[in-house]
Amino acid sequence: MIERFRNVIFGGVILAIGAGIVVLLTYRPAPVSITINPPPPTATPAPSNTPGPVTVYVSGDVVNAPANYTLPPGSRVLDALNAAGGVNSDANLIDVNLAQVLHDGDQINVPAIDPNAKPTRVKPAATATQSGPVYVNSATAQELQRLPGIGPSLAQKIIDYRTKNGPFKTMDDLRKVSGIGPARISEWDGLIDFSTGN
Repeated sequence: MIERFRNVIFGGVILAIGAGIVVLLTYRPAPVSITINPPPPTATPAPSNTPGPVTVYVSGDVVNAPANYTLPPGSRVLDALNAAGGVNSDANLIDVNLAQVLHDGDQINVPAIDPNAKPTRVKPAATATQSGPVYVNSATAQELQRLPGIGPSLAQKIIDYRTKNGPFKTMDDLRKVSGIGPARISEWDGLIDFSTGN
């Protein structure tokens, strides 16, 4: 009797284990839905416009003209004239704005001084210098610098020319000195004496 009871219990355990195995093999858990929320897009700043080089046309009374020159952005008229080799000695820069900022496609024209045109600026009186007229044939470099537009370098050129070629006789003789053009001659009218001053 006990033996039979044991067999019943053993059979029940076996059935329970088998049922558990069947349940494990046939169980399918419900799928889990995972939602991925991407971060909001960040605003990308618009690319800034990097200014490019400018190409300008330089003509007139400059060393290397007419020609096109390509310059960095922000360049000015003076930069264009330098790129063209500078201006000639008789260039008229009175109406040329050297500080003007250049734009692509600009033209810079440098006129020459018209020797027949009447000067637009008022000529200084002969008493404009502190001690009367400058005796150009005997003046020292310091005395020559009393004339408008003369610095140490140009004063020395006048003395060197005078030493090599003899005294100046007319205003036209002064124009033979490198760096002296019609505009300066016009400014000096009435300020220069060609005598020795003795």
